[in-house]
Amino acid sequence: MEIALGSRLKHAWNAFVNDRYTSTYSEVGRGSSYRPDRPRFTRGNKNSIVTSVYNRIALDTASINISHVQLDSGGRYVSTITSGLNSCLSLEANIDQTGRALIQDIVMSMLDEGCIAIVPIDTTDDPKFTSSYDINSVRVGKIIDWYPKHVKVRVYNDKTGVKEDVTLPKSIVGIVENPLYAVINEPNSTMQRLIRKLNLLDAVDEQSSSGKLDLIIQLPYVIKSEARRKQAEDRRKDIENQLAGSKFGIAYTDGTERITQLNRSVENNLMAQIEYLTSMLYSQLGITQSILDGTADDKTMLNYYNRTIEPIISAIVDEIKRKFLTKTARSQNKSISFFRDPFKLVPVSQIAEIADKFTRNEIMTSNEIRQVVGLMPAEDPKADELRNKNLSQPNGGEEKVAV
Repeated sequence: MEIALGSRLKHAWNAFVNDRYTSTYSEVGRGSSYRPDRPRFTRGNKNSIVTSVYNRIALDTASINISHVQLDSGGRYVSTITSGLNSCLSLEANIDQTGRALIQDIVMSMLDEGCIAIVPIDTTDDPKFTSSYDINSVRVGKIIDWYPKHVKVRVYNDKTGVKEDVTLPKSIVGIVENPLYAVINEPNSTMQRLIRKLNLLDAVDEQSSSGKLDLIIQLPYVIKSEARRKQAEDRRKDIENQLAGSKFGIAYTDGTERITQLNRSVENNLMAQIEYLTSMLYSQLGITQSILDGTADDKTMLNYYNRTIEPIISAIVDEIKRKFLTKTARSQNKSISFFRDPFKLVPVSQIAEIADKFTRNEIMTSNEIRQVVGLMPAEDPKADELRNKNLSQPNGGEEKVAV
């Protein structure tokens, strides 16, 4: 039924005209010029180029779909369960983050801290008293203190707009430790040694570009007495004043004085050590330079996904399954699974050949193949059938040839 004009005018809303939500501080809460829930690196990681490695790993891990699923008796995927937990993992984790942004936050914080907490914020029931509850929102928290059966977690509170410390039981908090902890987070690991060397290199670069001249002035007399020393000091200050007061930084000296400049590049093996540690780190993480610049082939990417991404995503999924699914749910073959799209790295030139093999061997239907390449599903019911269209059908129909 058509809505009356008066009703439409009464309930109409405009973001600029109806600005009643931003009238007072008490209505909208505490404000900030930057996003307060954003993950920030610690221990010098934010000043190092290793952040690009962390970000690459986090992006590739977040590209994998995680779902709350129903399995059959053989542990095979049957369907996706519509639940609050599945919505947090795939659609909206909280008021500030999507499901994909949550996974990226988890990975980046885990690589930086070594161990993080996945904290359920809004639930349908109190998890301290019952295990039968659904999760409506989750956030990533930093573990401040460890206790025998509890942890103190610093997590962002979207009600107050600041991060707060809360003590929660370990049984209701997902605690994920970096599976690459020995390589990345140990105090004397390859990553930490590389970070220290990079910070040293930054310090050397800053010192060499600080604007100092580093000059030695050789005066034409021996400086042993106090009077000569005072005379040399006056001469030094005179040259400093000439350089500071000159528009182009020009000063004059006596013909008997000699000036030696010391700000020459000092040869050291710092850069060689950084290159060695970088290559060692890449080999231990299963990363190559071609992965970072996007020129890696399919074998290199497969090795990267198996050695680097799979352990990280498995650690996250296993902890979510262990803490956020009850024993009853697991006994009913409910689980948390992750799925990586195998067609993301396939070039267009190979799609036709793969589509033919998958449909001919009755692995995928025509509509599933059309979905992979971004086409709308066909309305023909036969497009949803798992059958080889190159063979005659048992009902005596005409032979169909796949195109």
